[in-house]
Amino acid sequence: MSSARTSLRRVGLGSALAAAAVLTAAGAASAHVTVHPDSYAKGATDGALTFRVPDESDTTSTTKVQLFLPTDHPLLGVLVSPHDGWTAKVTDTKLTTPVKTDDGTITDAVSEITWTGGKIGPGQYEDFDVAFGQLPDDTARLTFKTLQTYSDGKIVRWIEEAAQGDEEPENPAPVLKLTAAGTTSAAASQTSAVASKASKTSASDSTARGLGAAGLVVGVLGLAAGAFTVVRSRRTQ
Repeated sequence: MSSARTSLRRVGLGSALAAAAVLTAAGAASAHVTVHPDSYAKGATDGALTFRVPDESDTTSTTKVQLFLPTDHPLLGVLVSPHDGWTAKVTDTKLTTPVKTDDGTITDAVSEITWTGGKIGPGQYEDFDVAFGQLPDDTARLTFKTLQTYSDGKIVRWIEEAAQGDEEPENPAPVLKLTAAGTTSAAASQTSAVASKASKTSASDSTARGLGAAGLVVGVLGLAAGAFTVVRSRRTQ
């Protein structure tokens, strides 16, 4: 029985280490500014986007977040949700090409939102919610370049864009994919600013959830292997 127990402990330890490695990779993969959901239908109306900003420093806090909205394919009717401890400054820009809508012609749109006054501590993150009246229907993706300022004055520029097929750059900008009408993911159709805040303590991005699930699978397989070892040892004895 002692050899069987030793085998089981070894299998259990191996499974735990494998699961930990998977979850560590999930954390690393999510350690940049992201937008949630990551896809919406082209021309979608009355929706919301959540921009998640993690603090990657071990010693300093994030004190300022600047989000730049595209003006070549503008979001119409942008509204910013109040955020405890933070003050949002919204900047409008006159559009080079006005947008015609059922309610008239839009000549200006929000081009920048800057949050200040709050603090994101080391190892923490904040979700910033932005509602929109309508998304553009003439592009396949929207890039939201972001500047993150730390309390020591350091600025991290999340502005890099990866070309089709290239690996993710070191400081990628948040990207929202726009799909054909009617193919919006369930996550996009159910996401709202309120839902985002309610799930903040337990939610992670889709990559982390997927990798976490993979870790559970590894653990289950490890336990199954351990059980098989115990049974085989008993039969041998």
